[in-house]
Amino acid sequence: MAAHLPYEYIYLRYKKKFPHVWCPGCGIGIVMGSIIRAVDFMKWNMNDILLVSGIGCTSRMPVYLDFNTLHTTHGRALAFGTGAKLANPSLKVIAVMGDGDALAIGGNHLIHSARRNIEITTIVVNNNNYGMTGGQFSPTTPVGALTTTTPYGMMEPVFDICSLAGGAGAVYVGRSTVFHVMELDKIIAGALSKDGFSLVEVMSPCPTNYGRANRIGDAVKMMESLQENTVTIAQAEKLSPEQREGKIVRGVFVDRDDNEGYTSRYGKLCAKAAEEVSRREVH
Repeated sequence: MAAHLPYEYIYLRYKKKFPHVWCPGCGIGIVMGSIIRAVDFMKWNMNDILLVSGIGCTSRMPVYLDFNTLHTTHGRALAFGTGAKLANPSLKVIAVMGDGDALAIGGNHLIHSARRNIEITTIVVNNNNYGMTGGQFSPTTPVGALTTTTPYGMMEPVFDICSLAGGAGAVYVGRSTVFHVMELDKIIAGALSKDGFSLVEVMSPCPTNYGRANRIGDAVKMMESLQENTVTIAQAEKLSPEQREGKIVRGVFVDRDDNEGYTSRYGKLCAKAAEEVSRREVH
């Protein structure tokens, strides 16, 4: 490797898979950079990491990162990740998904992965629509927003990804944006450090579909919106309900260690079953 290349190139399949497919102004590349920096901070061996995805813009990420990778079917990243983790508990499994991939067809997998506390770090890149297939509405599309499948405005309420994950049992839940990169790095590193199911929601612009349909402006304007319309947990606590209206809250909402991971419990159960079978065979 050339000595002048940045350290991030260690983690990329930069000779094989670039240039990438993401649109100009898309925030997914920023999320990938944050994952790289968080992994580097953790000092993990790349051979111990499995990056798994489903289908969508975000789910192209395993193509570009030089870990063990799986690019699977729509909404099934956590199902494949669970199987891999049970087959090889030493793997450090990271699942990357978009909002539609994670919460629509993959919604049940998300809920039950959190409930089981399977040791997977889940990164959900939320750009408020199905970006890859033409800009259809997703479970996080804001009420009133225009998409190709809501031409008169979205009428359904949104999922709060972080509340959903925390309520289902995740031991770590955080939210940041692709504008607040240093904050995002820290939150993802915190998620990677947990011995259980962790989830990070990342707010990211989709200028090509969502931004254009809603006349928000170009990529710069959408990034500025992430700066202007989000507040930290500490800032939100000082605002009145009227001032908080329309603001997205950033930070770590759940951080606990009181729930043993699934593979640890499963290993104990297997040992108990083996001991019981052995005792029966002796008698």
